[in-house]
Amino acid sequence: MGILNVTPDSFSGDGLLARPDYVQAAVEQARRFVAASADILDVGGESTRPSSQPVSAADEMGRVLPVIEALHAAKLGAALSLDTSKAEVAEAALKICPVWINDVWGLRADPRLGEIAAHSGGPLVLMHNRSRPESVELQARLGGRFLGSHYEDLIADVRRELLESVTLARAAGVSEAAIILDPGLGFGKSVAQNLELINRLGEIRSLGYPVLIGPSRKSFIGYTLDLPPEQRLEGTAAAVAVGIVRGADVVRVHDVEAMERVARMTDAIVRHPPSSS
Repeated sequence: MGILNVTPDSFSGDGLLARPDYVQAAVEQARRFVAASADILDVGGESTRPSSQPVSAADEMGRVLPVIEALHAAKLGAALSLDTSKAEVAEAALKICPVWINDVWGLRADPRLGEIAAHSGGPLVLMHNRSRPESVELQARLGGRFLGSHYEDLIADVRRELLESVTLARAAGVSEAAIILDPGLGFGKSVAQNLELINRLGEIRSLGYPVLIGPSRKSFIGYTLDLPPEQRLEGTAAAVAVGIVRGADVVRVHDVEAMERVARMTDAIVRHPPSSS
């Protein structure tokens, strides 16, 4: 899954909205991603970086709908995904074309989003999230990070809260086969908690749903390696590789070409080894 940030303030420095030709820039970036073997293009119009400001549904639609329309018209051959927690935004996008719905609040921000997802019949990503603005630490070089929430038992708590989102989705009519779980790396979790979550990802996968992870360029990598976002390629690669070994099915990344190679090599080792000659 390649990330298309239609925002002015992405933590990773790739926010396309800062460009006057942002729609065309998004299409060109999407073409590069597909050429590098991206299967899904994830379009988001609201930054989720620590300390970011909320965006209204109207502003979010103004950002993402022209991009969704342009990508649909371009017929790039990849699935389109919409990174939103607002039913109104998803509903408008689905009038243009089929999209995955990627909800970073796991239906807790806008329960009606479940009904929209059920009606669409497409995939729904439910992410675990305990983000709180008051728990953010900012450093000029490394950016923001969450200091972490209190967990009685990290993995047990994440599993339970993900299943609560599943219950919301199923009650709204979403089919079991459409649900994908995201443990929410970087969202309301400390550096140590993020590292543990990747290492124990198999315990999330054992819930029986496909798993998506989004470690790309995130602050837990930066604070572990003492590197700014633009220097986190190798750290992201390590997180992607271990995540796949532990059961991830989808990896959401900025650096598609490099991470596709990491994913393909990791798959060859642990999931689909080539036949011996």
